[in-house]
Amino acid sequence: MNGGRGVRLSEGEDGPVTPEALLDTSGRFPAAGGAAPRPGRVVRLPGVYRPQTDTLLLALAMRREGISPGTDLLDLCTGTGALALHAARLGARVTAVDISRRAVASARLTTALARLPVTVRRGDLLRALPGRTFDAVVSNPPYVPAPGLTLPRYGPGRSWDAGPDGRAILDRICDDAFAALRPGGLLLLVQSGLSRPEETVGRLSAAGLDVCVTDRVTIPFGPVTRRRAAWLRDRGLLRDRLDREELVVIRGRKK
Repeated sequence: MNGGRGVRLSEGEDGPVTPEALLDTSGRFPAAGGAAPRPGRVVRLPGVYRPQTDTLLLALAMRREGISPGTDLLDLCTGTGALALHAARLGARVTAVDISRRAVASARLTTALARLPVTVRRGDLLRALPGRTFDAVVSNPPYVPAPGLTLPRYGPGRSWDAGPDGRAILDRICDDAFAALRPGGLLLLVQSGLSRPEETVGRLSAAGLDVCVTDRVTIPFGPVTRRRAAWLRDRGLLRDRLDREELVVIRGRKK
């Protein structure tokens, strides 16, 4: 969640990846199978995270991993509902969750305008759906390291700030994912290299999932990360004078 504009994806495992492959300039996702975008826009109220490179990367992974009609899918930290909308267009039965009231309103408007049956709930991650299990869980959570131990409760920083190591939300998802997945269920999670993907892989593996990193792209710093570069270097999270970060998609499968 770099907060930047006009970023470009580098080559992934399946060859060159561009934003146009999944999202056009109006904020629309394509139909299933890679057809031309259907009418409809992603609605974003002020303070809600704008879909960008990490969103596109996760959407590409969802398509490749076979999200399809009949998949019962949960989108955690849904924001505008862009990924929930993408999953619904692939045919999945979708539930979307966010703790932000503005995000919930944005996601409801996004999916209503697309006339797709997505259930949007307000709540704190999986606590919003006690006891529910899913065939797939996808998440683009807050993952940017930030000064201070208290997570913001208001404002746009709520979409990306995740504590001093960037793992305040990631760790909770890792700890709860196994119980939320049905046998054979799929987890797809996107995060920055600044928030230690190896820790995510280790936690998910320890919880009982088969885990691997499926996608890696390198992007320039956006405004948020650029402003924190000196602080990130002081904490040892950023080497030398680098001005780029890696994004990764981590896949977990319940045995």
